[in-house]
Amino acid sequence: MEGGEEEEEEKSSGHRRYLTRAGAERMHKELLRLLNEERPKVTAEVSAAAAQGDRSENAEYIYGKKRLREIDRRIRFLQKRLDTATIVEPSEQTDTERVYFGATVTLEDEDGARVTYQIVGSDEIDTVGGRISVESPIARALLRKKVGDTVEVIRPRGEIEYTLVQIRYV
Repeated sequence: MEGGEEEEEEKSSGHRRYLTRAGAERMHKELLRLLNEERPKVTAEVSAAAAQGDRSENAEYIYGKKRLREIDRRIRFLQKRLDTATIVEPSEQTDTERVYFGATVTLEDEDGARVTYQIVGSDEIDTVGGRISVESPIARALLRKKVGDTVEVIRPRGEIEYTLVQIRYV
């Protein structure tokens, strides 16, 4: 969390940032937890450490101040993201025949193995949970495709071909 979030914001500020409703709610929940639980707890710890005397050699005080800066940086990041994002509710998509932001897609590879992904914003990525960025090679290849379409995706491990088996908006 050093400065990467702010640098990322500067690089990508030229385009619209989308979030699913569920992703925005997760970010808002984290923001509230940081504001109402984490920050007050760390502030109290820093105050207690400061009361112990010499702050220059007080590891608890130094670590607490560092943690407080990290929390404040994350709070600013979340607030900015939530304020500037366009919230999309996938279930309200009218054209359900094609792949757009928020779609949950089932793909089949050349070997017949199936995988399911939801196409989400870059702040919501969770590959273990099946959420991939709309900016990922797979999502880019799938945008505006229909069930039955085949796409080729170039990935670090080589090229792979997927057939779009199902599109859902939930």
